[in-house]
Amino acid sequence: MFSTAQKSMSDIKTQEIIGNIRKIREFRNYTQDYLAAKLNISQNAYSKIELGYSSITLTRLIHIAEILEISLVELINFSGEDVSFIKLTERAS
Repeated sequence: MFSTAQKSMSDIKTQEIIGNIRKIREFRNYTQDYLAAKLNISQNAYSKIELGYSSITLTRLIHIAEILEISLVELINFSGEDVSFIKLTERAS
């Protein structure tokens, strides 16, 4: 059994995905304000997602992947070590 101090596997994976979102966002030079605007939420609400204070729905996760121009599978499985596989594309103004 897990002690209360240990995180479950799902909590660990969630933190990894949140970290992936931040790393890819920063790699693309997107600000939290930019993603928040695309998601129609405040920057503060978006910040809470990246900090893990807010739960993220599958729908929102899919939308974030689309904004980051990466597949959902790549976002979930991204190791965080090498961002060179991510194609840089022009973002629409």
